[in-house]
Amino acid sequence: MYSYIGGRMYLMYGLPFVECLMFGALISATDPVTVLSIFQELGTDTNLYALVFGESVLNDAMAISLYRTMSIVRKHASSAQNFFMVIFRFLETFVGSMSAGVGVGFVSALLFKYAGLDVDNLQNLECCLFVLFPYFSYMLAEGLGLSGIVSILFTAIVMKHYSYSNLSENSQQFVSDFFHLISSLAETFTFIYMGFDIAMEKHSWSHLGFIFFSIIFIVVARAANVFSCAYLVNLVRPVHRQIPLKHQKALWYSGLRGAMAFALALQSVHDLPEGRGQIIFTATTAIVVLSVLLIGGSTGTMLEALHVVGDGHGSHLGESFDVNNGYVAPSFKEDGTSGNGIKMKLKEFHKRSFIR
Repeated sequence: MYSYIGGRMYLMYGLPFVECLMFGALISATDPVTVLSIFQELGTDTNLYALVFGESVLNDAMAISLYRTMSIVRKHASSAQNFFMVIFRFLETFVGSMSAGVGVGFVSALLFKYAGLDVDNLQNLECCLFVLFPYFSYMLAEGLGLSGIVSILFTAIVMKHYSYSNLSENSQQFVSDFFHLISSLAETFTFIYMGFDIAMEKHSWSHLGFIFFSIIFIVVARAANVFSCAYLVNLVRPVHRQIPLKHQKALWYSGLRGAMAFALALQSVHDLPEGRGQIIFTATTAIVVLSVLLIGGSTGTMLEALHVVGDGHGSHLGESFDVNNGYVAPSFKEDGTSGNGIKMKLKEFHKRSFIR
């Protein structure tokens, strides 16, 4: 929206409205890998780590769904139909992908609970199946014309919560190390590819105003988004679980762009005609590089300035969020006529049905 208004005001290169929405969708995907690694190294508050990580994961899912939706809508001419198509396509892609991912995740939980694969001579099969289930979720969603990445995200959430606890101890250690290795390799490869891209790919540097004002609008829009959402969340949270202002500032500062924005921008080169995709790709590459270098390089200083360093030492950030540092999770009692009894029954149903 900001790029569309800026284009109409001749402050920057003017893209058509739908293509502005495509650019907004892809550039909204945050990827704070560098920030989270610094959080883990410095022992930052666990709740702050969870906020940044959770926002990044959901942003990626929403960005993919929105980008695909806008890409489809761009091909249709009728504006009256476009509005309803946006709503329908987005819900179809996101909800469908989420349902496929959750469904595959629960199937895996039931399999690992009742199949008896945790015996010594079947642990290799157990590990293989655990690794392949997310890939099956991806292929299922892609085969249905949905988003495989969104599907695999929700499969991972369900499998971590239910399937992982049903594995044998040796298998748990193996799959944890395996996915950590794959994650590190993928992250390293992505940044290597981005480095080669800057030197070898053809870029459109003739529209520097588009890059400059995009950065300005991103900073302003992120501040408006983070602080307004945190304010609304704090309205419904008890005092001891509200998001402190220093966490809001850290969350705003941690919104660097990375692999997901870069990948979608690379796709836009093929999706958009007349060099407009190349302009978006060039702007996104510049934003990703600048945000990684500037934000990633100054994150430690930011954490020290906000006095949120050292709150999470020894809590194994990134592995679990079980330690309460500042937030006290509400306790649910089984008695009473409120919704707490229902929540306890659902919790017991989950344990009985999906967890060994």
